[in-house]
Amino acid sequence: MSFSTTIWNRVVTTTVVASAVAISPMFVATAQQAQTLNGAGATFPAPLYERYAREIKKKHPELKVNYQAIGSGGGIRQTIAGTVDFGASDAAMKDEEMAQVKNGVILVPTAGGAVSVVYNLPGVSSLRLSRATLPAIFSGQITNWNDAKIKADNPSANLPNLPIKFVVRADGSGTTFIFTNHLSTISGYFKGRIGANTAPKWTLPNVLKGKGNPGVAALVARTPGSIGYVEYSYAVENKLNSAQIQNKKGEFVSPSLQTANAALSTVQFPDNYRVFVGDPGQGYPIVGLTWMMVYKQYPAGKGDAIKKWINWVLKDGQQFNDDLNYTKIPDSVANRVLQTVNSTVK
Repeated sequence: MSFSTTIWNRVVTTTVVASAVAISPMFVATAQQAQTLNGAGATFPAPLYERYAREIKKKHPELKVNYQAIGSGGGIRQTIAGTVDFGASDAAMKDEEMAQVKNGVILVPTAGGAVSVVYNLPGVSSLRLSRATLPAIFSGQITNWNDAKIKADNPSANLPNLPIKFVVRADGSGTTFIFTNHLSTISGYFKGRIGANTAPKWTLPNVLKGKGNPGVAALVARTPGSIGYVEYSYAVENKLNSAQIQNKKGEFVSPSLQTANAALSTVQFPDNYRVFVGDPGQGYPIVGLTWMMVYKQYPAGKGDAIKKWINWVLKDGQQFNDDLNYTKIPDSVANRVLQTVNSTVK
């Protein structure tokens, strides 16, 4: 009896040891393949990037992606400094900024969307702003809600005799760039006084400043008489009123996924994928794109993780864009971007 028990114990022990030897390399390999990617930048696509980070784990559980929404200006600065694995911005990096990136940089378009002009005006649930009126408001030429130009755009609205309170971004912002780029394109006065910029010097009375899209949305929501601008999904999420904006065709258009798609449908992407949409020919006129910035050179192993991330974003990830009211990157463009990333990133 004792002999049989001894033999059995040896067999079990040997089997467990053999199994451990056979399995352990797999665990070692898995541990070696596990990667964390840290990104930072634009608040415009933050809800989308946070969704991407959750969803990618279903296909690549070994990959963890962290994203910090600090504004496009911060994303560009951290990309230049090399303190993130990828940056993000709604204002594509300028040539001089790209030249400062030690390991080289590739602009990866990931989504597009509308910038809503949001307002809090008691008793007014529908507001139209023409191509003359909107830049006049944000350049300080119009400072009261019952101004004749606003009345002309909204003859049936009961506009109150209230000073306009302007809500803008406190941080360097791609959303601000998209907004000011459109106003600069349609108004010479605005271009000369404010200009297209991620952090313009606003010469306006009654200015309130919010950090990120969430900060601007929160300020508009709690400030009667206010007007500001946020990425469309933040307007929807915070149940803010969005103005109808007059486009190049003379149509007053509300922001939506459909009208943003219409505006961006004719965009042509150059070889560096940098596009500035100032005044589209159709659809909702205040639209833009957002980019991730990835390096051409990474430390050993990190380049493969970045390529895995970007390939997932431009293939599997695009299905989530519609859910969160962002436009997709056309397949033809996505394929070109992936060719560049897969052949360049090391």
